[in-house]
Amino acid sequence: MSEKDKDILKIAIPSIVSNITVPLLGLVDVTIVGHMGSAAYIGAIAVGSMIFNVIYWIFGFLRMGTSGMTSQAYGRRRLDEAVDLLVRALAVGVGVGLLFVVAQPIVKWAAMAAMQPTDDIRAYTSAYFDICIWGAPAVLGLYSLTGWYIGMQNTRTPMAISIVQNVVNIAASITLVGLFGMKVEGVAVGTLVAQYAGFALALIMLRNRYRRLMHYISVKAVKDTKAMMRFFTVNRDIFLRTLFLVAVNLFFTAAGAKQGAVILSVNTLLFQLFTLYSYVMDGFAYAGEAIGGKYYGAGNVRAFDDTVKRLFGWTVLLTALYTLVYYIGGEPFLRLLTDEPDVVAASKEYMLWAVAIPIAGMGAFYWDGLYIGMTATTGMLASTFAGATVFFTIYTLLFPILENHALWLALMLYLVARGTVQTVMFKRYRLKRQ
Repeated sequence: MSEKDKDILKIAIPSIVSNITVPLLGLVDVTIVGHMGSAAYIGAIAVGSMIFNVIYWIFGFLRMGTSGMTSQAYGRRRLDEAVDLLVRALAVGVGVGLLFVVAQPIVKWAAMAAMQPTDDIRAYTSAYFDICIWGAPAVLGLYSLTGWYIGMQNTRTPMAISIVQNVVNIAASITLVGLFGMKVEGVAVGTLVAQYAGFALALIMLRNRYRRLMHYISVKAVKDTKAMMRFFTVNRDIFLRTLFLVAVNLFFTAAGAKQGAVILSVNTLLFQLFTLYSYVMDGFAYAGEAIGGKYYGAGNVRAFDDTVKRLFGWTVLLTALYTLVYYIGGEPFLRLLTDEPDVVAASKEYMLWAVAIPIAGMGAFYWDGLYIGMTATTGMLASTFAGATVFFTIYTLLFPILENHALWLALMLYLVARGTVQTVMFKRYRLKRQ
C-alpha cells in the first residue's frame, strides 16, 4: 500500500466511524422511549428528530464549505488564513444557532405545519422541540469546528467527539428517564446535554492541540468584507445544493407513503442499504475534501492528480464490494430489520434497485469530496440541480406506468446524473500543469 493510500485511509476511517455513530444519537432516544409504554412517545421522538435533522442538514454547508477552504489554506501553508476561516465559520454557525433560539416560536409553528403530527403526538413533540432548540448554537458551532478539523487533515478529533457525545447522551437520558422518572423531556435534555458536551469538547481540543495558532485569532476575520463574501458565496452554493437534496429525499419518502404502509415500509427498509453505503463513501469523500483540497490549494498538480486516481480506485473497489454484498445478503439483511411477512415478500420485487444503489451513486459520492476540496461549489450545485430535474421528470412521466418502480428508477437516474455532470465539469476546475 502506497503512502498516499495510507493518507487516504488515515482520513477516511475515523470519518467512517464518526458517520456510523451519528444515527446512534437518534437510535438511543427511540430505544429509551420505546419502553415508556406509549406509541405516542416514539412518534414524538421520530417527528422531533426529523424536524431537527432537516434543519441541521440544510445548514451542513457550515461543515463542507469550511472544510474545503481550510484544506486549501492548509495546502498553501497559510495557517493564519485557516484560523480566519475558523473564526468566520464559528461566528456564522453560532450566530445562526442563536437566531433559531430567538425565533423558536416561528420555527416551531412552521415545523409543526410541515410535519402535521396527530393530536396525541403533538404535545410531546412540542415539549421535545422546546428543549432541543436550545442546542442549535452548539450543533451548528460544532459543524463549523468539524469542517475546520477535516480541512486541517484531522478526522480523529471529530471521531472522538462523536463517541463522547453518544456516551453522554446515553448516560444522561437513562439517568433522567430511569432515575428521575422524566419522559420525553428527559430524552430531550439528554440530547441537549450531549450536544453542548460535544461542542465544549471540540473547543477544548482546539485549544489544546492548536494552541500555537490561537494568536492568529482576530475579529478582523469577520470584518474582512471580501473574505466574508467568498465564504458566503461558497456556502450559498452548498446551501442551495442541500435544498435540492432535501427535496428529493423528502419526496421519495412522501411518494412511498402515498402508496400505502407496505410500500412505505419496503422503501424505508431498502433505503437503509443506501444509508449504509453512504456512511463508508462519505468517509472517502472527506479524504477527498482534506487531501485533495490540500494539494489543490498548494497548486501541486502531480499530487492532486494522484489523489484523484487513488480515490477513484478505492471508490471502484468499495462499490464492487457493496454491490456483491447487497446481491448476496440483501434479503437476509431485510429479515433482520423486520419480521413482517407482507413487507419481506413485497421487498423482493424491488431488491434489484437496492443492489444497483452503489453503482448508481458511485460517481456522486466520489466527486462530491473532491469538489468540496476544490471549492468548486457551483459545479456541485449544477450537478444536483440536474439530478433533481431528472428525478422529478422521470417520476412524473413514468409513475402512472411503473408505479413504485418509477420512484426507484428516478432515484437511480438522479444519482447517475449528479455523477455524470460532475465528471463532465471536472475539466473546468482541475489544476492545470504550467
